[in-house]
Amino acid sequence: MNNSYLRTRKTVLLALFVALIIVMSVVPFIGYIPLGFMNATIIHVPVILGALLLGPKEGALLGFMFGLTSMINNSFRPNITSFVFSPFYGNEFGNGGIKSIIICFVPRILIGLAAYLVYRLVNRLVNRISKKEDSRSPVALAAAGIAGSLTNTLLVMNGIYFLFGSSYSDAKGVAADALYKVILSVILINGIPEAIVAALLVSVIGTVLLKLYPVNKK
Repeated sequence: MNNSYLRTRKTVLLALFVALIIVMSVVPFIGYIPLGFMNATIIHVPVILGALLLGPKEGALLGFMFGLTSMINNSFRPNITSFVFSPFYGNEFGNGGIKSIIICFVPRILIGLAAYLVYRLVNRLVNRISKKEDSRSPVALAAAGIAGSLTNTLLVMNGIYFLFGSSYSDAKGVAADALYKVILSVILINGIPEAIVAALLVSVIGTVLLKLYPVNKK
């Protein structure tokens, strides 16, 4: 395949992933699942798949889009803690400002990079053990799904703790010294299931996509 064709295909696939992220963010109960106190999400899945298929730079762009949809959702469909995700929303507990921009974008931009690096590392190990060249290991894909999902959860929740500690604890109605227990409970209750779902989806869908569109071969 010539370079022009590959660039065009890469651009089209990137546009499709961006469109998928937007659709998942807009259609209720598909991308963001409202739980009252926060929104659980699977939007990191197309970010991870895009990074594996297209590369880490494109994965970072898709992560940026994820962060943007999160900011928009928390600005126009807020819940009690939406100030940690939107500089445009505030309530009696706090206002986001620049800190909410950090929470919204930095973890999401790093999703694709973490998934890409873990995939390459695990896939290389699997290839070495199996003595195959350039295999697309489902194990490596699952590991990438877990890495990308946990990157989002751990950075977001710990970012909230360090940047919004007292405001977030007030909004949650918990004592400041008990806040990290709440953070850990969210990581365990939401983050672990999200990581498992991401591992399954990335492994199954990624195996198909990497066979159909072997754009990023390493």
